Amino acid sequence: MPAEWMRHEATWIAWPHHQPDWPGKLEAIPWVYAEIVRALHRHERVEILCHDEEVLENARAKLMAHECDPDGYRLHLVPTDRVWLRDSAPTFVHDDQGDVSLVNWRFNAWAKYDNFKRDALVGSAIERITNHRRHSPARADGKPFVLEGGAIEVNGTGLIMVTEECLLSPVQERNPGLDRDGYEKLFRDWLGADRTIWLGEGCEGDDTHGHIDDVARFVSADTVVIAVEEDPADDENHRRSMDNLKRLEGGGAPPLRVLRLPYPRPVVMDGQRLPASYANFYIANEVVIVPTFNDPMDRVALGVLADCFPDREVCGIHSVDLVWGLGTLHCLTQQEPAPRRAG
Repeated sequence: MPAEWMRHEATWIAWPHHQPDWPGKLEAIPWVYAEIVRALHRHERVEILCHDEEVLENARAKLMAHECDPDGYRLHLVPTDRVWLRDSAPTFVHDDQGDVSLVNWRFNAWAKYDNFKRDALVGSAIERITNHRRHSPARADGKPFVLEGGAIEVNGTGLIMVTEECLLSPVQERNPGLDRDGYEKLFRDWLGADRTIWLGEGCEGDDTHGHIDDVARFVSADTVVIAVEEDPADDENHRRSMDNLKRLEGGGAPPLRVLRLPYPRPVVMDGQRLPASYANFYIANEVVIVPTFNDPMDRVALGVLADCFPDREVCGIHSVDLVWGLGTLHCLTQQEPAPRRAG
């Protein structure tokens, strides 16, 4: 699996349509998506899955209103239950010849929701659209391997980060009985990862049992940014991030450079803490899009990431409404790398 900052052929998203994901706010969300496409489509093609004709026309109208160039995106009629393609779409990898293949994990809606039959078929739709070969990993016992893209973070040179909460916690219900060694073997076989870094827990408010992409991300082969809550008054995120920081700074071969990203102040809606994290940024060709939350820490986070990516534009995307759906920019995108032979 190549690192996210390697050259992309395209970014994949799915246009929002599921009212229960954004109670009372769905009307605003397509405009956020249009802003995301506006930021990305000048640098790489955006492939957009649309649940039905009505959703497709909504996408077309919003993109036209934002003056997005139709040459920079394509609309596809593909039914979905939700729009979090980081998790429901396959992971794009390079095969031994440098061609792009699809690793189609089994998707079970984070073991939380019953309506995921359409999302489970997204991989076959992307296979049809791209003509990339699709593979379905299985465990040693023959059972399909359940995983989401938000649960894995790679540096492209054989290193992968995951959390124990997401993959090893008894309540996560992804791959019952699969232990640390079993996961690491599957990562070696399917992602080319020969070393696994196990962090502890994800961020407060996360609906996925601790996805890595809200807490720690590679920004180069030897550098990690980690979301850190410095204030002990925020008991949960402070405790969790201090533990994860200790694990990352605890050494390894080779050691990593560790940079801190702040958390915004808690974002709460109807009494529910939401997973607002600057670590949920997305790296595209020539641009990095970063969720922002009308918070003083927005500027700090954008500055940290601008220093990490001096050759890319760093663009904030207002995400206070978006995070009501329990995810932001990395959760809703999936990168399609260019073939390795193309550089």
